[in-house]
Amino acid sequence: MTDLAAAYARCRELNARHGRTFFLATRLLPPVQRPAVHALYGFARWADEIVDSGTSADPAGELDVLERQLADELAGRPTGHPVLVALADTVRRYRIDTRLFTDFMASMRMDLDVTEYASFTELDRYVHGSAAVIGLQLLPVFGTVAPQRHAEPSAAALGRAFQLTNFLRDVGEDLDRGRVYLPQDVLRAYGVDRELLTWSRRTGKPDQRIRRAVQHVMAVTFAVYREAESGVPLLQPVARPCVRTALTLYREILDGITAADYHVLDKRVVVPNSRRLAVALPGLMAAVTARATSGRLVWNRPDVPGRD
Repeated sequence: MTDLAAAYARCRELNARHGRTFFLATRLLPPVQRPAVHALYGFARWADEIVDSGTSADPAGELDVLERQLADELAGRPTGHPVLVALADTVRRYRIDTRLFTDFMASMRMDLDVTEYASFTELDRYVHGSAAVIGLQLLPVFGTVAPQRHAEPSAAALGRAFQLTNFLRDVGEDLDRGRVYLPQDVLRAYGVDRELLTWSRRTGKPDQRIRRAVQHVMAVTFAVYREAESGVPLLQPVARPCVRTALTLYREILDGITAADYHVLDKRVVVPNSRRLAVALPGLMAAVTARATSGRLVWNRPDVPGRD
């Protein structure tokens, strides 16, 4: 039987190692909420590694095994895997809709076969499962000051905004994996095809057609951020600094792309550590104030083993 505190500690380790921006923002949450966020991140990271690491001889088979193990753990049949132990405990404690994990796994499977998307409409079907559901999974953990359903559209938008930002930042790396996430109809409208992207990736040379296509997708992404930001006041006050910090830092990746003149094929834009800390410090002050003025509003949930 896997120790629950150790299971949550393993998820925290995964978040700290692989999700630097998200982990930094998570530190602004009350300690009682952090383990659940780590568990949700740990599961998503595990599935993503199966698909993207390139080390699996049979990623489809591994996803099958993961999905069966997830079903077992959620049904109370222990698998002994620490990430799933922590995840199942989080799902039960916060009453997270398990259909969100079904949708997530469906998008992970899409990455095994789908290499491009004809339009934003098609891309959104993928992004719903790969990212929007993450925002919806986190919502019960963060808590709301209004009925949860009112905050769900903006929570889903937050996941979408982060994913679209990743697509823009990682165009070159995704191309190396054989995938193009930028919608094909947008690329064609500016005269961009896979061959041109590959040429720019190989030579490191910019191209005005790619630049305009990236600008188009960025404009869409900024609009999604605005939708996400509108839902922050619906969250419990103690969760708002975490979400605002993550939102600000991720959106600044887009500012970095602008500063790079939209040339995203041969370099990966990152937010400098100095800037991360500059954004996180006011968030920390806001978090301390929110905890002091919110009483025990968020602390009335069951205790979570492994809190950090």
